[in-house]
Amino acid sequence: MNDRERHDAGMTVRRKVLGDAHVDRAIAGTDAFTADFQDFITRYAWGEVWTRPGLDRRVRSCVTLAVLAALHHDEELALHVRAALRNGLSPQEVAEVLLQVGVYAGVPAANRAFRVAREALRQEPGEA
Repeated sequence: MNDRERHDAGMTVRRKVLGDAHVDRAIAGTDAFTADFQDFITRYAWGEVWTRPGLDRRVRSCVTLAVLAALHHDEELALHVRAALRNGLSPQEVAEVLLQVGVYAGVPAANRAFRVAREALRQEPGEA
C-alpha cells in the first residue's frame, strides 16, 4: 500500500471510529504547523494499526482505553470512550476495562478514568 492509499484507508477508519464531526473539526483546524502530524496519525495510527486484521475494532478500543487511562491522557480518553461506543462496546464494557486498569495501572488512574468516562458517556452519542 502506498502513502496515498494508506492515508485514504486511515481516513475511512478514523471517520468510522471517531465520527465525521470530530474528524472534520481536526481537518478544519489543520494548518502548516500541524499538517504533517495530521497526515502522520492518519497514515500510521489509523491507516496502518487500526486497519490491521489481527484485532477487531472492539478489542482495539479496549486496548486504547486501557492505555489512555493508565497514562492519564484524559482528553484522548474521553474521545475514545465515545469511539468505543461506536465500535460496539457498551458502557458496562467500558467500565470493565477501567476496572482492569485499576488492578494493573493503579486505583488512582482508574478513579480518574472513571470520572472522565462518566462525563464522556453523558455527552450526545454523535459528539466526539
